[in-house]
Amino acid sequence: MTDYDVLRVFCGPRGDHGNELGVVRDGTDIPDREDRQALAAKLGFSETVFVDDPERGVIDIYTPTLRLPFAGHPCVGVAWLLDVPELVTPAGVVGTRLDGEFTWIEARPEWAPSRTLKTYASPAVVNALPVPAPGEWIYAWAWEDVAAGRVRARGFPGRGDGITEDEATGAAALLLTAELGRALNITQGRGSQILTAPQPAGLIEVGGRVRLA
Repeated sequence: MTDYDVLRVFCGPRGDHGNELGVVRDGTDIPDREDRQALAAKLGFSETVFVDDPERGVIDIYTPTLRLPFAGHPCVGVAWLLDVPELVTPAGVVGTRLDGEFTWIEARPEWAPSRTLKTYASPAVVNALPVPAPGEWIYAWAWEDVAAGRVRARGFPGRGDGITEDEATGAAALLLTAELGRALNITQGRGSQILTAPQPAGLIEVGGRVRLA
Protein backbone atom coordinates (compact mmCIF):
# COMPACT_ATOMS: atom_id res chain seq x y z
CA MET A 1 0.00 0.00 0.00
CA THR A 2 1.30 3.45 -0.90
CA ASP A 3 2.16 5.68 2.06
CA TYR A 4 -0.11 8.68 2.56
CA ASP A 5 -0.94 11.31 5.17
CA VAL A 6 -4.42 12.18 6.37
CA LEU A 7 -5.14 15.83 7.16
CA ARG A 8 -8.23 17.55 8.51
CA VAL A 9 -8.77 20.84 6.68
CA PHE A 10 -10.93 23.79 7.80
CA CYS A 11 -11.02 22.67 11.44
CA GLY A 12 -13.21 24.50 13.93
CA PRO A 13 -11.90 27.00 16.53
CA ARG A 14 -11.00 24.19 18.95
CA GLY A 15 -9.19 22.20 16.26
CA ASP A 16 -12.05 19.75 15.83
CA HIS A 17 -14.08 18.80 12.76
CA GLY A 18 -12.55 19.63 9.36
CA ASN A 19 -12.74 17.70 6.09
CA GLU A 20 -10.38 14.74 5.80
CA LEU A 21 -7.85 14.83 2.96
CA GLY A 22 -5.55 12.07 1.75
CA VAL A 23 -2.10 13.24 0.60
CA VAL A 24 0.37 10.98 -1.22
CA ARG A 25 3.60 12.90 -0.63
CA ASP A 26 5.55 11.06 -3.36
CA GLY A 27 3.27 11.10 -6.37
CA THR A 28 6.02 9.58 -8.51
CA ASP A 29 5.22 6.26 -6.81
CA ILE A 30 1.93 6.26 -8.75
CA PRO A 31 2.54 8.07 -12.05
CA ASP A 32 -0.44 6.62 -13.97
CA ARG A 33 -3.73 8.55 -13.78
CA GLU A 34 -5.83 5.39 -13.77
CA ASP A 35 -3.87 4.04 -10.80
CA ARG A 36 -4.26 7.36 -9.00
CA GLN A 37 -7.99 7.30 -9.61
CA ALA A 38 -8.20 3.74 -8.32
CA LEU A 39 -6.34 4.65 -5.12
CA ALA A 40 -8.54 7.72 -4.56
CA ALA A 41 -11.60 5.49 -4.90
CA LYS A 42 -10.14 2.94 -2.48
CA LEU A 43 -9.26 5.55 0.15
CA GLY A 44 -12.72 7.10 -0.11
CA PHE A 45 -11.86 10.66 0.95
CA SER A 46 -13.76 13.48 -0.72
CA GLU A 47 -10.38 14.33 -2.31
CA THR A 48 -6.94 12.73 -2.47
CA VAL A 49 -3.86 14.70 -3.57
CA PHE A 50 -0.73 13.38 -5.25
CA VAL A 51 2.33 15.61 -4.78
CA ASP A 52 4.40 15.43 -7.97
CA ASP A 53 7.03 18.03 -6.99
CA PRO A 54 7.13 19.10 -3.33
CA GLU A 55 9.63 21.92 -3.90
CA ARG A 56 7.62 23.55 -6.70
CA GLY A 57 4.25 22.60 -5.20
CA VAL A 58 3.03 20.62 -8.22
CA ILE A 59 -0.07 18.63 -7.24
CA ASP A 60 -2.75 16.41 -8.82
CA ILE A 61 -6.24 16.16 -7.22
CA TYR A 62 -8.81 13.33 -7.39
CA THR A 63 -12.24 12.60 -5.94
CA PRO A 64 -13.26 8.93 -5.68
CA THR A 65 -14.60 9.15 -9.25
CA LEU A 66 -12.86 11.97 -11.16
CA ARG A 67 -9.79 14.17 -11.50
CA LEU A 68 -10.14 17.87 -10.60
CA PRO A 69 -8.07 20.74 -12.06
CA PHE A 70 -8.55 22.66 -8.79
CA ALA A 71 -10.20 22.16 -5.40
CA GLY A 72 -10.14 24.33 -2.29
CA HIS A 73 -9.67 22.08 0.72
CA PRO A 74 -6.92 19.99 -0.97
CA CYS A 75 -4.96 23.15 -1.81
CA VAL A 76 -5.30 24.55 1.72
CA GLY A 77 -4.23 21.23 3.23
CA VAL A 78 -1.22 20.72 0.96
CA ALA A 79 -0.16 24.37 1.37
CA TRP A 80 0.02 23.75 5.12
CA LEU A 81 1.85 20.45 4.70
CA LEU A 82 4.48 21.63 2.18
CA ASP A 83 4.85 25.26 3.36
CA VAL A 84 5.60 26.53 -0.15
CA PRO A 85 4.74 29.99 -1.58
CA GLU A 86 2.56 28.57 -4.36
CA LEU A 87 0.95 25.41 -5.68
CA VAL A 88 0.86 24.43 -9.34
CA THR A 89 -2.45 22.87 -10.40
CA PRO A 90 -3.86 22.10 -13.86
CA ALA A 91 -6.16 25.12 -13.43
CA GLY A 92 -3.33 27.54 -12.64
CA VAL A 93 -0.86 28.70 -10.00
CA VAL A 94 -2.41 29.02 -6.53
CA GLY A 95 -0.77 31.49 -4.16
CA THR A 96 -0.38 30.33 -0.55
CA ARG A 97 0.56 31.83 2.81
CA LEU A 98 0.61 30.82 6.45
CA ASP A 99 -0.71 33.32 8.98
CA GLY A 100 -0.72 32.12 12.57
CA GLU A 101 -3.18 29.26 12.94
CA PHE A 102 -4.63 29.81 9.45
CA THR A 103 -3.41 28.64 6.06
CA TRP A 104 -4.56 30.68 3.06
CA ILE A 105 -4.75 30.08 -0.67
CA GLU A 106 -5.48 32.63 -3.40
CA ALA A 107 -7.40 31.43 -6.45
CA ARG A 108 -9.87 32.44 -9.15
CA PRO A 109 -13.59 31.59 -8.96
CA GLU A 110 -13.58 30.33 -12.55
CA TRP A 111 -11.17 27.55 -11.51
CA ALA A 112 -13.71 26.05 -9.11
CA PRO A 113 -15.86 23.11 -10.24
CA SER A 114 -19.50 23.95 -10.85
CA ARG A 115 -21.70 24.18 -7.75
CA THR A 116 -25.37 25.09 -7.39
CA LEU A 117 -25.64 27.72 -4.64
CA LYS A 118 -29.02 27.57 -2.89
CA THR A 119 -30.03 30.23 -0.36
CA TYR A 120 -32.35 29.39 2.55
CA ALA A 121 -34.23 31.52 5.04
CA SER A 122 -32.32 30.58 8.17
CA PRO A 123 -29.56 28.36 9.58
CA ALA A 124 -32.27 26.17 11.15
CA VAL A 125 -33.66 25.39 7.72
CA VAL A 126 -30.17 24.50 6.43
CA ASN A 127 -29.57 22.29 9.48
CA ALA A 128 -32.80 20.38 8.83
CA LEU A 129 -32.17 19.66 5.14
CA PRO A 130 -32.16 15.97 4.19
CA VAL A 131 -29.40 14.68 1.91
CA PRO A 132 -30.78 15.09 -1.62
CA ALA A 133 -30.80 12.34 -4.23
CA PRO A 134 -27.71 12.13 -6.46
CA GLY A 135 -27.67 14.83 -9.12
CA GLU A 136 -26.28 18.35 -9.05
CA TRP A 137 -23.62 19.51 -6.55
CA ILE A 138 -25.58 21.67 -4.07
CA TYR A 139 -24.16 24.23 -1.65
CA ALA A 140 -26.99 25.12 0.75
CA TRP A 141 -26.47 28.25 2.81
CA ALA A 142 -28.15 30.90 4.97
CA TRP A 143 -27.06 34.04 6.73
CA GLU A 144 -26.32 33.74 10.45
CA ASP A 145 -25.29 37.39 10.73
CA VAL A 146 -25.33 39.55 7.60
CA ALA A 147 -23.39 42.46 9.09
CA ALA A 148 -20.61 40.17 10.35
CA GLY A 149 -20.54 38.09 7.17
CA ARG A 150 -21.32 34.89 9.08
CA VAL A 151 -22.83 32.06 7.04
CA ARG A 152 -24.17 28.59 7.83
CA ALA A 153 -23.65 26.11 4.99
CA ARG A 154 -23.83 22.43 4.02
CA GLY A 155 -22.44 20.79 0.88
CA PHE A 156 -24.04 17.90 -0.99
CA PRO A 157 -21.82 16.54 -3.81
CA GLY A 158 -24.59 14.45 -5.40
CA ARG A 159 -22.04 12.31 -7.25
CA GLY A 160 -23.22 8.92 -6.04
CA ASP A 161 -19.69 7.94 -4.98
CA GLY A 162 -20.42 7.43 -1.27
CA ILE A 163 -19.70 11.05 -0.24
CA THR A 164 -23.25 12.18 0.53
CA GLU A 165 -22.24 15.35 2.41
CA ASP A 166 -18.97 17.30 2.25
CA GLU A 167 -17.79 18.49 5.67
CA ALA A 168 -15.98 21.58 4.32
CA THR A 169 -15.74 22.79 0.73
CA GLY A 170 -13.26 25.52 -0.20
CA ALA A 171 -14.28 25.74 -3.86
CA ALA A 172 -17.94 26.30 -2.97
CA ALA A 173 -16.95 28.93 -0.40
CA LEU A 174 -14.88 30.63 -3.11
CA LEU A 175 -17.89 30.70 -5.47
CA LEU A 176 -20.21 32.04 -2.78
CA THR A 177 -17.71 34.79 -1.94
CA ALA A 178 -17.50 35.76 -5.61
CA GLU A 179 -21.30 35.91 -5.86
CA LEU A 180 -21.75 38.01 -2.69
CA GLY A 181 -18.63 40.14 -3.24
CA ARG A 182 -17.59 40.24 0.40
CA ALA A 183 -15.51 38.48 3.05
CA LEU A 184 -17.26 35.54 4.74
CA ASN A 185 -16.93 33.46 7.89
CA ILE A 186 -18.58 30.14 7.03
CA THR A 187 -19.55 27.32 9.37
CA GLN A 188 -20.08 24.17 7.32
CA GLY A 189 -20.97 20.59 8.17
CA ARG A 190 -20.68 19.62 11.85
CA GLY A 191 -18.65 22.71 12.75
CA SER A 192 -15.84 23.30 10.25
CA GLN A 193 -14.79 26.92 9.69
CA ILE A 194 -13.87 28.52 6.34
CA LEU A 195 -12.75 32.14 6.00
CA THR A 196 -12.75 34.01 2.70
CA ALA A 197 -11.81 37.47 1.43
CA PRO A 198 -12.01 39.05 -2.05
CA GLN A 199 -8.68 40.30 -3.38
CA PRO A 200 -7.65 42.58 -6.28
CA ALA A 201 -7.67 41.36 -9.90
CA GLY A 202 -10.55 38.95 -9.38
CA LEU A 203 -8.73 36.72 -6.91
CA ILE A 204 -10.24 35.35 -3.69
CA GLU A 205 -8.46 34.12 -0.58
CA VAL A 206 -9.77 31.04 1.21
CA GLY A 207 -8.33 30.11 4.60
CA GLY A 208 -8.67 27.70 7.47
CA ARG A 209 -6.99 25.59 10.12
CA VAL A 210 -5.27 22.32 9.22
CA ARG A 211 -4.43 19.43 11.51
CA LEU A 212 -2.67 16.10 10.94
CA ALA A 213 -5.29 13.44 11.57
